[in-house]
Amino acid sequence: MRIGVDTRLMYYQPAGISRYTGHLLQALAELNKEDEFIIFQHPKHRSPLIQQSNFRRAALFAPVHHRFEQFFLAAELLRFRLDLIHSTDFIPPLYSPVPAVITVHDLAFLHYPHFLTAESAAYYGQIDKAVVKAAHIIVPSEYTRHDLIAQLGVPAHKVTVIHEAANPIFKPLPYLETLAAVQRRHGLSERFVLCVGTIEPRKNINGLLQAFAHLRNKYRQNDVMLAIAGGKGWLYEETLELVKTLDLEPWVRFLGRVSDEELHQLYVAARCHVHPAHYEGFGLPPLEAMACGTPTIVSNVSSLPEVVGDAALLVNPLDIEEIAVAMQRLLTDDDLHRELRQKGLQRARIFSWDRAARRTLDVYRQVAEPHRAASQQPAATTPEKGL
Repeated sequence: MRIGVDTRLMYYQPAGISRYTGHLLQALAELNKEDEFIIFQHPKHRSPLIQQSNFRRAALFAPVHHRFEQFFLAAELLRFRLDLIHSTDFIPPLYSPVPAVITVHDLAFLHYPHFLTAESAAYYGQIDKAVVKAAHIIVPSEYTRHDLIAQLGVPAHKVTVIHEAANPIFKPLPYLETLAAVQRRHGLSERFVLCVGTIEPRKNINGLLQAFAHLRNKYRQNDVMLAIAGGKGWLYEETLELVKTLDLEPWVRFLGRVSDEELHQLYVAARCHVHPAHYEGFGLPPLEAMACGTPTIVSNVSSLPEVVGDAALLVNPLDIEEIAVAMQRLLTDDDLHRELRQKGLQRARIFSWDRAARRTLDVYRQVAEPHRAASQQPAATTPEKGL
């Protein structure tokens, strides 16, 4: 097979979709030495993502998330003679004859359209065409599969659930040494709560801040800090203003985007992790926290209960008291903390990028083989006259 993978977004946004794409490519490279992979990168992203003989970097000049993107893509792809292309960022090349596999990570843009910028609305507005054009669709959870079928009428046989996994580097580390390093770097207290995610309304950071203020005021957890690791997203200014309104400035640290190595240390050093999002198609941070042995608190909505099973505390993301009580329990109850640590480590082992890569290759073969067979058939000839 000659497989194209569109990774251009990784040059602009090293967040969730880019992390998914990078981990998947690495696992595919470790698993597959025979098929040819063309990795499409932004022209300015000059270093090959994968250094392996059957993986080749190629530049695509089509502008990402731009109104002219689709017209450029169709023309640029002609010269590569692909058996399929995998678009990990929802929207495939709509006008290309190449069979497309797409990954639909969630349908948050349909459930919360008021959280979108005009540019994002225009891009995700192509989703109806995308699911029709795609030969097959990969989703990260059963929840997203059902959502896709219900919201967009996609035939069930066209959708495959392939769970994501934590970065393999995420695992327990020596606690005291790691905590000391984190405190030196970020100025955090000995006990802190960690939240990982882009600062945007869907992640419910504002609700978390209100719950954290409640934790301090009602439950007198005055020596605890809140660390938020993630880039600035849509309407982040409201969140920064809320910190001032709640008088939390000395107790909240916005760390911005951090490297995987720093994030690893933050997970290990945190007393607990909290993920109070309104909606997730999968929810990787809770899984990463569990892989590091850190108890986690997650919303009881969308895909999150599916990811954590019985290895986390579930809360209503709209209930400030409930979130505060969950944090209070993990800050004060050592027995519960130990129980969830062990359950979380066991739960995280269920998910692996090797398994995800194997199932993704199965999808590639399912899509590519009919296309290869059709392209190899001899063209029909016209009978000569008189015969």
